[in-house]
Amino acid sequence: MGTEIPTSPEISEALLLPEPNKTAATVTLDQDEHVPEWKEQITIRGLVVSALLGTLFCIITHKLNLTVGIIPSLNVAAGLLGFFFVKSWTGFLSKLGFTVKPFTKQENTVIQTCVVACYGLAFSGGFGSYLIAMDEKTYKLIGADYPGNHAEDVINPGLWWMIGFLFVVSFLGLFSLVPLRKVMVLDYKLTYPSGTATAMLINSFHTNTGAELAANQVKCLGKYLSLSLVWSCFKWFFSGVGDACGFDNFPTLGLTLFKNTFYFDFSPTYVGCGLICPHIVNCSVLLGAIISWGFLWPFVSQHAGDWYPADLGSNDFKGLYGYKVFIAIAIILGDGLYNLVKIIAVTVKELCSNSSRHLNLPVVTNVVDDEASEILLVKKKRDEVFLKDRIPLGFAVSGYVGLAAISTATIPLIFPPLKWYFVLCSYFIAPALAFCNSYGTGLTDWSLASTYGKIGLFIIASVVGSDGGVIAGLAACGVMMSIVSTAADLMQDFKTGYLTLSSAKSMFVSQLVGTAMGCIIAPLTFYLFWSAFDIGDPNGPYKAPYAVIFREMAILGIEGFAELPKHCLALCYGFFVAALIVNLLRDITPPKISQFIPIPMAMAVPFYIGAYFAIDMFVGTVILFVWERINRKDADDYAGAVASGLICGDGIWTIPSAILSILRINPPICMYFKPALAS
Repeated sequence: MGTEIPTSPEISEALLLPEPNKTAATVTLDQDEHVPEWKEQITIRGLVVSALLGTLFCIITHKLNLTVGIIPSLNVAAGLLGFFFVKSWTGFLSKLGFTVKPFTKQENTVIQTCVVACYGLAFSGGFGSYLIAMDEKTYKLIGADYPGNHAEDVINPGLWWMIGFLFVVSFLGLFSLVPLRKVMVLDYKLTYPSGTATAMLINSFHTNTGAELAANQVKCLGKYLSLSLVWSCFKWFFSGVGDACGFDNFPTLGLTLFKNTFYFDFSPTYVGCGLICPHIVNCSVLLGAIISWGFLWPFVSQHAGDWYPADLGSNDFKGLYGYKVFIAIAIILGDGLYNLVKIIAVTVKELCSNSSRHLNLPVVTNVVDDEASEILLVKKKRDEVFLKDRIPLGFAVSGYVGLAAISTATIPLIFPPLKWYFVLCSYFIAPALAFCNSYGTGLTDWSLASTYGKIGLFIIASVVGSDGGVIAGLAACGVMMSIVSTAADLMQDFKTGYLTLSSAKSMFVSQLVGTAMGCIIAPLTFYLFWSAFDIGDPNGPYKAPYAVIFREMAILGIEGFAELPKHCLALCYGFFVAALIVNLLRDITPPKISQFIPIPMAMAVPFYIGAYFAIDMFVGTVILFVWERINRKDADDYAGAVASGLICGDGIWTIPSAILSILRINPPICMYFKPALAS
């Protein structure tokens, strides 16, 4: 799995309650609003749109996972595009004279939930990380003679076994925390920033006051989607055969910097990511690129022949490539472990303080004014709707136990080194980890599913040992990641549903349906990439950077660090400690200072991949920064729509380009650059 970047600012729930200047009529309207029954919130047209958008978002996620590994939260984009598709369809039918069922915010929320559940499996299903780390290409890339890298530890991607694996592991997370939905959303009042932002967007679409803005956002999205699609098509004509042609290899900053991967490659996807991701994330990525490709790798390269043999290939782990991979791993682990400990500590502290508050509540009768009573009425309405359609505790427990039994029996058939008792142990501790991840996501909007997965990877790989430890560790990583990731996604969507007056039962059912869609769509769309492109080629566009990193983690779990090049381990320790210190500084310094301290996880990505995508994302953040200075309201209203359009247009072009590649239809022109001849 790549690095999921939280993209929404922390939003307090109060923002969604009536503002002081709102009239009583506005609140009464909310009170009197008709809320459809949960079955009416799930419609055929909604499921069709969910399947279409789920396919598109899976393609986008695969493309990001296989190229740079940074995936922004697409919840808001899912809500916006769901509104766009259904409104366009109902408007078209109305013009033809048909009577159409009104499009409600509950239906919009169900679509968004379904889409997020579907594309979430493209993210947590391991198609850019643990699953592809098992394949023969990654095995050969690391080297057949590399200690711990055994030919027996190879399982190539197969459509049917991938679908089967996702079906047996992806639903457990949904059942693990269903009984705690009231605790997380109502009792602890967790924010879930992405879910809250999505609810704000959907609510604005379905009110008279927000109708004009919604229509303009939809037009904006359509405009930039079209521009991105046309531009991606135009770029294809110049991309030739091979990996050195086209705008993707344009030496915009000169040929010298181009050799160190510093160039702008005109990618709408990464520019769109820069528009969505917070400024500090984009700046952190660029800083990581400057530190690694601007200073560290040139410095290490000067010691070729001393620190490592000078005649090694560019992808040999005993050379410069080893420094790139293992230092990136050290930073990722340092950041992940710090945040894991921090979130567990915050969770325990919050739970204790909540218990204390409940035990020591004073009995006071407050006199509330009209404004406060209006807010309480809206909250009461939301609570009633959220609690109305209960999901029985027995259903959740029996569902989890039944699915765990099926999974425990099935997974060893797919991955023989991962014995049934390892799977069973994972399912015993998974609900506790899922709670920690969901609680942390509610506080920070940052899901640490990959960190929990890596912990499982190291533990199982080291226990199993050299005889199958690599496959067992990678498979255990997938089991753990799937549970904690889907549990956090479900709670995020429960929060969205709570704020849009959607039934909890419709949220749960749509999450189940979306997950089922994802179990089929995510492997199918991945197989499109696998069949059409050279996945895993370190010199190609689809490097699958996390495949090598995850396989190396599994090998480390069973072999240790003995074969690393000279001083690599010392550098890894240094960067691991640096990641801890930077995170600590972010937490102990005042907000006016900490907002400028970089994020180590974001800094780590370009260490291995290169600096080019950091340039693209920085261009996106500069555009947003200037836009905010010129017109802050416009930027707030339309930046998400512009970014979604850029990302989706480029994602849509992936389908025809893959088909052309499968049919062996090559671009007609190769545009490339070389130094000017000396006079």
